Amino acid sequence: MPASNPLRKFAEKANRYPSWLSSRLLTFAFRSKVKLTNTVKLDILHTDLKSVTFRQKNYKKVQNHIGSVHAAGMALLAESSTGFVVGVNLPGDKLPLIKEMNLKYVKRAQGDMQAVAELTDEQIQQMQTQDKGEVTVKVTVTDVQNIEPVICEMVWAWVPKQRK
Repeated sequence: MPASNPLRKFAEKANRYPSWLSSRLLTFAFRSKVKLTNTVKLDILHTDLKSVTFRQKNYKKVQNHIGSVHAAGMALLAESSTGFVVGVNLPGDKLPLIKEMNLKYVKRAQGDMQAVAELTDEQIQQMQTQDKGEVTVKVTVTDVQNIEPVICEMVWAWVPKQRK
Protein backbone atom coordinates (compact mmCIF):
# COMPACT_ATOMS: atom_id res chain seq x y z
CA MET A 1 0.00 0.00 0.00
CA PRO A 2 1.44 3.41 -1.00
CA ALA A 3 2.47 5.81 1.76
CA SER A 4 0.04 8.64 2.54
CA ASN A 5 0.60 11.81 0.50
CA PRO A 6 -0.20 15.07 2.39
CA LEU A 7 -0.35 17.14 -0.84
CA ARG A 8 -2.92 14.77 -2.32
CA LYS A 9 -4.98 14.80 0.88
CA PHE A 10 -4.99 18.60 0.88
CA ALA A 11 -5.96 18.77 -2.82
CA GLU A 12 -8.78 16.26 -2.32
CA LYS A 13 -10.10 18.29 0.61
CA ALA A 14 -9.77 21.59 -1.29
CA ASN A 15 -11.67 20.14 -4.24
CA ARG A 16 -14.73 19.63 -2.01
CA TYR A 17 -15.21 23.41 -1.87
CA PRO A 18 -16.69 25.59 -4.65
CA SER A 19 -14.25 26.03 -7.52
CA TRP A 20 -13.43 29.68 -6.71
CA LEU A 21 -12.41 28.72 -3.17
CA SER A 22 -10.70 25.48 -4.16
CA SER A 23 -8.53 27.40 -6.62
CA ARG A 24 -7.51 29.92 -3.97
CA LEU A 25 -6.69 27.25 -1.39
CA LEU A 26 -4.58 25.21 -3.81
CA THR A 27 -2.81 28.33 -5.09
CA PHE A 28 -2.03 29.54 -1.56
CA ALA A 29 -0.64 26.15 -0.50
CA PHE A 30 1.46 25.74 -3.65
CA ARG A 31 2.87 29.27 -3.50
CA SER A 32 3.82 28.80 0.15
CA LYS A 33 5.85 25.67 -0.67
CA VAL A 34 7.32 26.77 -4.02
CA LYS A 35 8.48 30.30 -3.25
CA LEU A 36 9.29 31.40 -6.81
CA THR A 37 5.69 30.74 -7.84
CA ASN A 38 4.60 33.24 -5.19
CA THR A 39 7.03 35.82 -6.56
CA VAL A 40 5.53 35.59 -10.06
CA LYS A 41 1.98 34.93 -8.77
CA LEU A 42 1.22 31.64 -10.54
CA ASP A 43 -2.38 30.51 -10.03
CA ILE A 44 -3.86 27.02 -9.92
CA LEU A 45 -7.20 27.22 -11.69
CA HIS A 46 -8.39 23.63 -11.45
CA THR A 47 -7.28 20.08 -10.78
CA ASP A 48 -8.94 16.68 -10.85
CA LEU A 49 -5.66 15.19 -9.49
CA LYS A 50 -4.97 13.53 -12.84
CA SER A 51 -4.56 16.88 -14.58
CA VAL A 52 -4.07 20.49 -13.49
CA THR A 53 -4.47 23.92 -15.05
CA PHE A 54 -2.10 26.72 -14.03
CA ARG A 55 -2.19 30.38 -15.13
CA GLN A 56 0.49 33.05 -15.37
CA LYS A 57 -0.96 36.52 -15.73
CA ASN A 58 1.08 38.88 -17.90
CA TYR A 59 2.21 41.08 -15.01
CA LYS A 60 4.89 43.70 -15.63
CA LYS A 61 7.39 41.85 -13.42
CA VAL A 62 7.21 38.67 -15.54
CA GLN A 63 7.43 40.40 -18.92
CA ASN A 64 10.30 40.33 -21.36
CA HIS A 65 11.50 43.26 -23.50
CA ILE A 66 8.53 42.94 -25.92
CA GLY A 67 5.84 42.88 -23.23
CA SER A 68 4.92 39.19 -23.21
CA VAL A 69 5.55 36.60 -20.50
CA HIS A 70 9.30 35.97 -20.34
CA ALA A 71 10.63 32.66 -21.72
CA ALA A 72 11.80 31.70 -18.22
CA GLY A 73 8.29 32.44 -16.92
CA MET A 74 6.82 30.05 -19.49
CA ALA A 75 9.33 27.40 -18.41
CA LEU A 76 8.35 27.92 -14.76
CA LEU A 77 4.68 27.60 -15.69
CA ALA A 78 5.27 24.28 -17.47
CA GLU A 79 7.58 22.95 -14.74
CA SER A 80 5.21 23.93 -11.92
CA SER A 81 2.12 22.43 -13.50
CA THR A 82 3.83 19.14 -14.30
CA GLY A 83 5.47 19.06 -10.87
CA PHE A 84 2.12 19.54 -9.16
CA VAL A 85 0.42 16.70 -11.02
CA VAL A 86 3.38 14.40 -10.34
CA GLY A 87 3.48 15.49 -6.69
CA VAL A 88 -0.17 14.69 -5.99
CA ASN A 89 0.15 11.23 -7.54
CA LEU A 90 3.35 9.99 -5.90
CA PRO A 91 3.22 8.06 -2.64
CA GLY A 92 4.21 10.22 0.33
CA ASP A 93 7.51 8.42 0.80
CA LYS A 94 8.77 9.39 -2.70
CA LEU A 95 10.56 12.57 -3.74
CA PRO A 96 9.77 14.11 -7.17
CA LEU A 97 12.71 15.55 -9.11
CA ILE A 98 12.71 17.34 -12.45
CA LYS A 99 15.07 15.44 -14.72
CA GLU A 100 14.71 17.18 -18.09
CA MET A 101 13.07 20.32 -19.41
CA ASN A 102 12.95 20.56 -23.19
CA LEU A 103 11.39 23.77 -24.49
CA LYS A 104 11.08 24.91 -28.07
CA TYR A 105 9.81 28.47 -28.50
CA VAL A 106 7.89 28.54 -31.79
CA LYS A 107 5.64 31.63 -31.69
CA ARG A 108 5.43 35.01 -30.01
CA ALA A 109 3.19 34.83 -26.92
CA GLN A 110 0.50 37.39 -26.16
CA GLY A 111 -1.20 38.14 -22.85
CA ASP A 112 -1.77 35.71 -20.02
CA MET A 113 -0.43 32.16 -20.28
CA GLN A 114 -2.03 28.88 -19.24
CA ALA A 115 -0.54 25.40 -18.81
CA VAL A 116 -2.47 22.14 -18.66
CA ALA A 117 -0.48 19.13 -17.44
CA GLU A 118 -1.84 15.61 -17.30
CA LEU A 119 -0.85 12.07 -16.50
CA THR A 120 -2.18 8.83 -17.95
CA ASP A 121 -3.58 6.05 -15.79
CA GLU A 122 -0.54 3.96 -16.73
CA GLN A 123 1.85 6.67 -15.53
CA ILE A 124 -0.01 7.00 -12.23
CA GLN A 125 0.10 3.22 -11.76
CA GLN A 126 3.85 3.25 -12.45
CA MET A 127 4.37 6.04 -9.90
CA GLN A 128 2.36 4.16 -7.27
CA THR A 129 4.15 0.84 -7.69
CA GLN A 130 7.79 1.54 -8.59
CA ASP A 131 10.37 2.55 -5.99
CA LYS A 132 12.21 4.70 -8.57
CA GLY A 133 11.31 5.75 -12.06
CA GLU A 134 10.56 8.54 -14.47
CA VAL A 135 7.68 9.80 -16.61
CA THR A 136 7.35 12.28 -19.45
CA VAL A 137 4.46 14.52 -18.44
CA LYS A 138 2.25 15.94 -21.17
CA VAL A 139 1.89 19.71 -20.84
CA THR A 140 0.34 22.24 -23.17
CA VAL A 141 1.16 25.93 -22.71
CA THR A 142 -1.10 28.42 -24.47
CA ASP A 143 -1.49 32.18 -24.57
CA VAL A 144 -4.60 34.36 -24.43
CA GLN A 145 -5.33 33.61 -28.11
CA ASN A 146 -5.09 29.85 -27.46
CA ILE A 147 -1.84 29.68 -29.47
CA GLU A 148 0.89 27.32 -28.25
CA PRO A 149 4.02 29.54 -28.32
CA VAL A 150 6.24 26.95 -26.63
CA ILE A 151 6.37 23.19 -27.10
CA CYS A 152 7.36 21.57 -23.81
CA GLU A 153 8.54 18.15 -22.72
CA MET A 154 9.01 17.67 -18.99
CA VAL A 155 10.59 14.50 -17.63
CA TRP A 156 10.07 13.88 -13.92
CA ALA A 157 11.83 11.23 -11.87
CA TRP A 158 11.13 9.97 -8.37
CA VAL A 159 13.23 8.35 -5.71
CA PRO A 160 12.61 7.28 -2.11
CA LYS A 161 12.78 10.20 0.34
CA GLN A 162 14.94 8.14 2.69
CA ARG A 163 18.15 6.69 1.25
CA LYS A 164 18.65 3.02 1.96
